[in-house]
Amino acid sequence: MEKHKAGYVNIIGNPNVGKSTLMNAFVGEKLSIITAKAQTTRHRILGIVNGENFQMILSDTPGIIKPAYQLQDSMMNFVKSAFEDADILIYMVEIGEKGLKDEAFLSRLENSKIPVLLLLNKIDTSTQETLESQVQYWQEQLPRAEIHPISALTKFNVKPVFNRILELLPEAPAYFPKDQLTDKPERFFVNEIIREKILEHYKKEIPYSVEIETEEFLEDEDIIRIRAVIMVERDSQKGIIIGHKGNALKRVGIAARKDLEKFFDKQVHIELFVKVNKNWRSSARQLRRFGYD
Repeated sequence: MEKHKAGYVNIIGNPNVGKSTLMNAFVGEKLSIITAKAQTTRHRILGIVNGENFQMILSDTPGIIKPAYQLQDSMMNFVKSAFEDADILIYMVEIGEKGLKDEAFLSRLENSKIPVLLLLNKIDTSTQETLESQVQYWQEQLPRAEIHPISALTKFNVKPVFNRILELLPEAPAYFPKDQLTDKPERFFVNEIIREKILEHYKKEIPYSVEIETEEFLEDEDIIRIRAVIMVERDSQKGIIIGHKGNALKRVGIAARKDLEKFFDKQVHIELFVKVNKNWRSSARQLRRFGYD
């Protein structure tokens, strides 16, 4: 009988290189926020892929940055933890990139004792000549890493990478029940879907000053009733989120409800409220409350 394999496959890289797109492609579900804006992933999110003889635990992490405030410090702690429990590391870069925004992480990759797959993403936007020079560049930077050119968006070369990860997984029993898709509760995904809509509908600093808290999640046979609060840092941001006659907030609610109905495969009724929670991004107590410890 074939032995069972299981392990943590942790994805790291700079902001906006396609980490969330890759994980969602592997899992077959939209677990991580995907927008054109950088720094959309704030937490470490696990996506679990189960087969008869394997369990692949994929971990999407925030994009690597030099932290400017306490929330970003917490985000980088999630990245550090990804080095500590990984059985396989995926380092994701895009065409034209020259290194991580924090050199310390690059040296940890160079000295890693576990397999490192360097995925060169967005090759659909490149020429063959550029691709070849990029492969050569990364071979010199990280000689121990296996380099795989991919396009996470079009799923080009994603299946061969998935199969290679399966080969590298260590023999181990399953870490999670075989019907489990993620480590996060339902309310987490409600928060993330609302936050994604705010990233899509507002500009500048507004999306980065927002945190969502689902206060009520009541599921009946036919409908899910959700009450969620959008936290902002300043009174002026509250006005922008609500918009003229509440129209901006209404737009967010409609867009979020559509995605939530797809995600839960059930009718959803959602109520959104906006509250000011001054300087929550720099408060250790508030960050703990929102799960950033």
